[in-house]
Amino acid sequence: MTYPRKLSTGANNTVIVLSDIEVGKLFLGDTRSEIGSEAEKMKYANGINNLVVKFIRLDYNDAISAEMLVMERIYPLDFRSYEVEIRELWLDVFEEELKQLHAEGFAHRDLKRPSNIEGLAFDNILLTKDGLRLIDVGISALRKQVGDIIFEKYIEIENKELSEFRTYFLNR
Repeated sequence: MTYPRKLSTGANNTVIVLSDIEVGKLFLGDTRSEIGSEAEKMKYANGINNLVVKFIRLDYNDAISAEMLVMERIYPLDFRSYEVEIRELWLDVFEEELKQLHAEGFAHRDLKRPSNIEGLAFDNILLTKDGLRLIDVGISALRKQVGDIIFEKYIEIENKELSEFRTYFLNR
């Protein structure tokens, strides 16, 4: 289906532009996450630090009959136009904020896309004027929901992906 002002399409959802400051992630039919659950995880992460895109509200788009998770609009920058020394600083902050999320019981779980999903390997990590940010918390997990054993496995995988991102971000 064609959507007005489409910004991007992931494996299960499309994101459309609502205004200069807001986008809406569309939930139509069966998706890999439930809108309320995704909103709650996003709000949880937002309460810890500013690494994850900001949740604004849940809404309904009558024109296309779709539930929407409304969030801040992020304007990505191309990190390759900045010196490696500056990228190292952004990466250090990103890693500290990600560790803070982990310590508070939040795992993103999608830093690096699986090879069978279209898109760039690390397209859920965006460089903005405020530094690196995370988008798409659809499969994220909270420790209180999955327990310590599963959560620690998620963190182990995420730390491996973070190491791969460091190489990608600094050497590209």
